[in-house]
Amino acid sequence: MKVLIVNGSPRKNGNTSIAVREMEKVFAENGVEVETMQIGNQAIRGCIACGSCAEKGKCVFDDAVNEAAPKFEAADGLVVASPVYYASANATLIAFLDRLFYSTSFDKTMKVGASVVCARRGGCSATFDELNKYFTIANMPVASSQYWNSIHGRGKGEAEMDEEGRQTMRVLARNMTFLMKSIVLGKERFGLPETEEHAWTHFIR
Repeated sequence: MKVLIVNGSPRKNGNTSIAVREMEKVFAENGVEVETMQIGNQAIRGCIACGSCAEKGKCVFDDAVNEAAPKFEAADGLVVASPVYYASANATLIAFLDRLFYSTSFDKTMKVGASVVCARRGGCSATFDELNKYFTIANMPVASSQYWNSIHGRGKGEAEMDEEGRQTMRVLARNMTFLMKSIVLGKERFGLPETEEHAWTHFIR
C-alpha cells in the first residue's frame, strides 16, 4: 500500500509537519509506504485553462505537479495538508491541486483522500471543506477521524501541545489504512462500481 502526502506549508518542520509526522508514524507501523512532498515553498503557478494537458498527457508547466502525477497514480491514498490563511488553504497548494487533478487523466476512483489543516485559531473548517472538494469530484472516498482533521498552533512547534489534534491525526491514519485495505479486498471480490458515460450539462444549452 502506498500513500502520497502533499504538505502545502511553506515552512519545513512547522506545525503542519507535526500533523503529517503523526500520520507518517502510523502508516509505517501498518506497513504502508509513504512519500511526503513539501510544495508550499515552491513557485507553482495556477492553471491557465490552456488545454495542453489533454494533448500532452501532462501539464504544460513542468514543475512539482508533473513530478507528483505518477506518484499520485501509483498511490492508494492521498493526504493533503495545509496551514490556514484567511480561512483558506495556502494559495500555492490550491494552484498545485487545481493543476494536478485537472491535468491527470488516470482513474482516481476509490483512491482514499484525506485533508489536514493547521491554524492558530479559526478557519479550519472552511479550509477542511475546501480541500475535500478535490476528492469528492474524483470518485475518491474521504477518510474521517474522531474530529475534523485539524491541529492548532501558531509559533513553530506549538502544535506539539495539541494532544487532541495529534491524536486526531493518528486515528485518521488508522482509518485511512483500514479503508485502503478494505477497498483492495473489495476490488478483488467485487471489482469497481459500474460506471456511466459522463453526462456533461452546460447551463446555457
